[in-house]
Amino acid sequence: MRHPIDPMPGTAGPAGRERRLDIGGMPSMPTALFLCALAAVALTIASSWYTIGALRAVLLANKLDGVWVPAGMVVLGLASAWIALPLYRTFKRCREVRAAAARSDIVAARVARSQARVQGWIVLGYTLTQFICVLALQFLLANNQAVAKTFFFVPLIVNTFPLVLQAFWINVKIFMIAEVFVLIWGLIVALAMLAPGEAGKPLRVLATAYVDIFRAMPAVLVIYLVGFGLPLTGVPILKDLSLTTYVVIALTLTVGAYVAEIYRAGIQGIHWSQTAAARSLGLSHMQTMRFVVLPQGIRHIIPPLLNAFIALQKDTALVNVVGVIDSFNQSMVLASNYYNLSAATTVALLFIIISVPQVRLVERMAKRDRARMRAGGA
Repeated sequence: MRHPIDPMPGTAGPAGRERRLDIGGMPSMPTALFLCALAAVALTIASSWYTIGALRAVLLANKLDGVWVPAGMVVLGLASAWIALPLYRTFKRCREVRAAAARSDIVAARVARSQARVQGWIVLGYTLTQFICVLALQFLLANNQAVAKTFFFVPLIVNTFPLVLQAFWINVKIFMIAEVFVLIWGLIVALAMLAPGEAGKPLRVLATAYVDIFRAMPAVLVIYLVGFGLPLTGVPILKDLSLTTYVVIALTLTVGAYVAEIYRAGIQGIHWSQTAAARSLGLSHMQTMRFVVLPQGIRHIIPPLLNAFIALQKDTALVNVVGVIDSFNQSMVLASNYYNLSAATTVALLFIIISVPQVRLVERMAKRDRARMRAGGA
């Protein structure tokens, strides 16, 4: 009886190997893929050059006719044709397929065909990306540059930048103060949600109700209720706080509910044996949390915590509902004065500048954690 992994009769040796390789026949060139890539490259380069010509006409119409204009257009034109390079590689691989088929080298033909298909899909991917960028630029130039003048009017951006930047520090201050309180308040709520035993049941119910309620309420509504409601109550101390303080309280209550859930997930993600071992050594519940569970759990939740803080700093733009003159409110004033939204674009750019590095940091930390987990690390 033949063993399951033994070769089929008559397939041993070089002749048998050739017969196995013949299964499926000699591969052919990926002609359809190459022709699609060729058409996509031609269309994208043509549209790119047309858009570059339209951009040059706009610059000349605005009396920007220095030496840098034609030089820049030439550079853009050459850069837009770079996608022809992977197309040439695809063509070379297709020729290798034909050459290998002519000398009946099925192995080389299959390798060349696989490489040709990879290069063809690379061409299509980069071509699609460049074509989307061309469409975006065409959108900015549409209707006599109406879109570009409305959102990206450079002289107005430059003139109003100091005012917007000064107001933006209000957002930064609110974010940095609220972040500290959110970290503390979220941890307190998470520990209350995990209070042990029958004695901790009321705390668990109260903390869970708080999290459910404030996660369901929009942040702008909480800011409005706190910012306008607390002064109307006439409660000593609370009625005399500044608008910035009211905003910090509202953001702490809102974001703290989300951060409490993140803390809870990190704490419950620690294996129960860690808690059992700590309690068997005589540590109390709070000591176990402080010395065993929290140090491990917090390390695992740093990426989602950073995500929550990125959302928090964006939520600071909602403070305009209570009259705080932050960057967004300042941009609205400028927009009403100049009938242009370029100042709001400046605000968006400032938020992007401080948010994107944090997003990249979160992704890097998450990637490192996944690599450590795959390696079996703690």
